[in-house]
Amino acid sequence: MKIFKKLTVTALTAVIAVTASFAGVAAAADSLKGKITVNGSTALLPLTLQAAKEFQKLHPKVKIAASGKGSVTGPQAVKKGIADIGACDWDASIDVPGFKAFDGQVANKVAVIPFATIVNKNVGVDNLTTEQLKGIFAGKITNWKEVGGADADIVVITRSFGSGTRVNYQAKALDGGDIVKKAKNYKETGSSGDMKTAVGTTPNSIGYIDLVYVSGDVKAVKHNGIAATTDNVINGSYKIWAYGYYMTKGQPTGATKEFIEYVQSKKFQQGSLKKLKFIPIAAMKG
Repeated sequence: MKIFKKLTVTALTAVIAVTASFAGVAAAADSLKGKITVNGSTALLPLTLQAAKEFQKLHPKVKIAASGKGSVTGPQAVKKGIADIGACDWDASIDVPGFKAFDGQVANKVAVIPFATIVNKNVGVDNLTTEQLKGIFAGKITNWKEVGGADADIVVITRSFGSGTRVNYQAKALDGGDIVKKAKNYKETGSSGDMKTAVGTTPNSIGYIDLVYVSGDVKAVKHNGIAATTDNVINGSYKIWAYGYYMTKGQPTGATKEFIEYVQSKKFQQGSLKKLKFIPIAAMKG
């Protein structure tokens, strides 16, 4: 009986200790508060919105406002002090073609973004080579019959200057080739959502977008015979992808730091991030 009582007391003590531990964790979670403003990349916006929804459920005293107008606006907003996080499809702490580094900013890697060449569903072509794409976006190839399609003018739809999707697509799909503005059969869009709408509603059009947006009236075409899939990015056969970053002014602190760490966590990376057709940063070797 004494042994039983001793075990009961010990077990009860352990339960109290564990309960107190969880209570302490809950209290710590509840104490996190603040407002986080995220501006920039529309490619990363679906990921940011989903992460914000989950994070605010865990931390009700934290409010997150997220918007997207193109990658370059992210680090610009951080520099001006109107955003805590600048979502960007390149590391804006270093020089990249067309853009100088944003001094004093830290690049926090949060995702791998696959990009795809997309066409309107009426286009009969399902594969394009690097050289063919360079010709199309440079205005040298103007009819789908030149690349195995129907006899119809190609309508080129591109992103505005400052888009991270444009920076990466031009570097990797076009091998640094030019995107030439034309008098006709040419349109620029300001966001990934606008790109999807424009290509989806314009017969014979071609554009480019991150994989999460590919659905409905647009279809992804193969690049050099390789399909735009997350598996092909991971195995190294599909080359049109980039890391996505949350840029901050110096090292992040407080609620901003906790939010970034949540996005980088195994739970989010292996869960919601993968469901959105992004790729966990841990899946890539470099």
